[in-house]
Amino acid sequence: MTIGRGRGSRMGPTVWLVFSVLVWGVTFVRAGASWPAAAITAAAEKPPVVKAEAPKVAQAQMPADPASTAGATYVGEDTCVTCHAPQQAGYDKSLHHQKVDPRTPEALKSCETCHGPGSKHAADPEKSKLRKFSTLKADEANAVCTTCHASGDHALWAGSKHEARGVTCISCHSVHNAKGEKQLKEETQPKVCATCHQQIVNKLNRFNHMPVREDKMQCSSCHNTHGSANVKMLRAGTTVDGACTSCHAEKRGPFLWEHAPVVNACVTCHDPHGSSNDRMLVSKVPFLCQRCHVTSRHPPTVYDSFIMKNSSNGNKLTGRGCVICHSQIHGSNSPNGKAFLR
Repeated sequence: MTIGRGRGSRMGPTVWLVFSVLVWGVTFVRAGASWPAAAITAAAEKPPVVKAEAPKVAQAQMPADPASTAGATYVGEDTCVTCHAPQQAGYDKSLHHQKVDPRTPEALKSCETCHGPGSKHAADPEKSKLRKFSTLKADEANAVCTTCHASGDHALWAGSKHEARGVTCISCHSVHNAKGEKQLKEETQPKVCATCHQQIVNKLNRFNHMPVREDKMQCSSCHNTHGSANVKMLRAGTTVDGACTSCHAEKRGPFLWEHAPVVNACVTCHDPHGSSNDRMLVSKVPFLCQRCHVTSRHPPTVYDSFIMKNSSNGNKLTGRGCVICHSQIHGSNSPNGKAFLR
């Protein structure tokens, strides 16, 4: 096809532009005429969008009542007290007995909230037994408690170390015979923890400074005994260091010059449960430092009392402690702080 001045001549740029606009316009008009019908058809064929439901969180189910109490009805607290007066005395002093709080057992069915309906038991105590926590399996006993205590500090109980090892709520807590705060079976938290962790609790009595022994802290200040996302059931952070630096923020770093043991873990040098050494160190200085520094720089020898007094290297140890000079031992931000000096 030829358009223009002579035979065989080609279309100029202007003619090409006009021709392209015309073709595009015709195509658009034809497509536009059929678009509404096509859009309606596509919309009709498109399946409706179903909003996904949020996953349901599994909750502990109250264990079934004993077969001997099937069909029993609630009789009220006054009926229970006629036989269980000693248990009632402790229950009256407990947090469970705060009827003003609608979340407590007392605001619901009182004793029968946890032990089950008691009409058959009241009629024949020997033949019809109520739910007795000391005879229940660990999972069954805990399921009763977690029907209420399933949030806050208790949110991570399922799968925690204590739950996995068959520890029950009544291993530490008592509703009817509590001696300490939070329904504890003993006067203090260390006494409760010592029933299993005796070796750890014994460290609290070592003669150096120990905040737990001085009633400035408790076991639960660092550990969440009901479950934690951290190691060793630590309450804060995701590592041992994260728990320590939640209070000792000045040791957190990062530092320009990092000390390897500090980066590894605070417990490389410190025993958080108690020590007979200054600053709860696992060993005295310089022996603590020379567990690593025995062949490099000064001093290259492990000290004993003789070398301390007679060696020229021993004279370099001012005050018989490395941290006298290397005071920034947790890390230094000084450009010249490679040796953690003052």
